[in-house]
Amino acid sequence: MALSVVLAVLAAMANATASVLQRKGARDEAEGGPLSLGMLWHLAHRPAWLGGVTAIVVGFALQVAALATGPILLIQPILVVELAFTLLLSSRVFGARLRLREWTAVAGMTAGVALLLFAFAPHGGDPRAAPQLLWALGCGITVVVVATLVVLGYRSRYARRAAFLGIAVGTWFGFTAALVAGMTAAFSEGAGEGFRAWQTYALIVAGPLGFFLLQQALRAGRLVSSQPGFTLCNPLTSIAWGVVVFGEQVRGGPWILAELAGAAMIATGTVLLARSPLLQGKRGETEQRTP
Repeated sequence: MALSVVLAVLAAMANATASVLQRKGARDEAEGGPLSLGMLWHLAHRPAWLGGVTAIVVGFALQVAALATGPILLIQPILVVELAFTLLLSSRVFGARLRLREWTAVAGMTAGVALLLFAFAPHGGDPRAAPQLLWALGCGITVVVVATLVVLGYRSRYARRAAFLGIAVGTWFGFTAALVAGMTAAFSEGAGEGFRAWQTYALIVAGPLGFFLLQQALRAGRLVSSQPGFTLCNPLTSIAWGVVVFGEQVRGGPWILAELAGAAMIATGTVLLARSPLLQGKRGETEQRTP
């Protein structure tokens, strides 16, 4: 379990690095418009954007390794700390100073994640044993939800568009984590089982779609609008998959109070960090053009 936690934390750090570097690389492009092949070619010549893409690959590999060694209910909530890492990295990249509020929020969010995982004590569950009907229902519901969010996003403008797309990205990434859990469970029974598992090939489609959606969300507006959706909806979606589809279990009874307290600390920290001037882009305090 300790190795799973370390891998998940490293994955969160890599994802935060990807968000900041890709935002840095794409911020000079016109916001809100469709992402074209020509624009991708242009972005591919920017070191910051390429660094962000590399960080995505590293983060995904770390997440796969974490899910191969621990339950989805343990791994995915840890990714919430990605927002804290994003803020810390943004302070370096975009030239802003962290204040007491940010440091307090980071500490509170970290403590909230620790409390939530301790109270959860997730156990049981097996993606390979999950009924195919539940897999089909989960996939169908997720696709419908994400498609609805994308439509709402493109019918909105500026911050609202970024917010809707950010939620869509987080939900889709939580779904891909479920697919990864299914794939790694299949490969644990041998390479033959892994290559026969439909989740392996679903990831070939879901991965690029998630990358494309992420680029759209990053270009739709500042990180303050999209990052909370990335951060919170990913683990929330994964928790739903773990409990409903995989049959993973958490502690109940008095532990529910501790779980609610941990969730409240995470939510409070997320709100404080999302409203930070560093991510909001107040004049002279964030996303400055640094050499």
